[in-house]
Amino acid sequence: MTQHTLQVADVDLPDWRWILSALRTHFRTDGFTAGALFVADVARIADELNHHPDVALRYGEVIFTLSSHDVGGVTERDVQLAERISALAAERGFVAHPERAQTLELALDTPAYDVVRPFWAAVLGLDDDGGDDVVDRAGLLPVLWFQKTDSAAADRQRFHLDITVPPEVATARINAALAAGGTLVSDDEAPSFVVLADADGNKACVCTALARD
Repeated sequence: MTQHTLQVADVDLPDWRWILSALRTHFRTDGFTAGALFVADVARIADELNHHPDVALRYGEVIFTLSSHDVGGVTERDVQLAERISALAAERGFVAHPERAQTLELALDTPAYDVVRPFWAAVLGLDDDGGDDVVDRAGLLPVLWFQKTDSAAADRQRFHLDITVPPEVATARINAALAAGGTLVSDDEAPSFVVLADADGNKACVCTALARD
């Protein structure tokens, strides 16, 4: 059966946060072995559901990312798997820390992304599907996406960083950046994203899943 992608408002999972078309969370565990056993049990559930998460196992922490790659977003399969993982974590007394979830993207402002995209895919070893970004299917490197600009000025800022965080984290992150010497460039698109700059004028965006089409 074909799965349909969900929207942010369709999902209510306290242990999870919607970030860049995926459900993400961190679970604190009782050490590496406890985390490994947790992942093994999650693997059995994933095989049962025939739907598998991306997992990062670290000492005292397991990080999950759920997305239906065949449709390019979150589906009921991901919601069902997230619920099962949360129930398993609760049985073990593992606490979720979804506020720790975040994803970094690199953005290149360019008037000719079709021309430069193949170069960046090649030099970084990323996959190019002909869209507006190049990606590492293994998830080890940030996505590089291309933002169209009308400017061809030699001294324009070309690269900036987009950090996507849970909505409840965004304000604190922005305030911390401002307190650290940053300036507010624009909050016209908040809460979708807020543009900040460091003292030298280099820009970064703090993004959330809210108010996005």
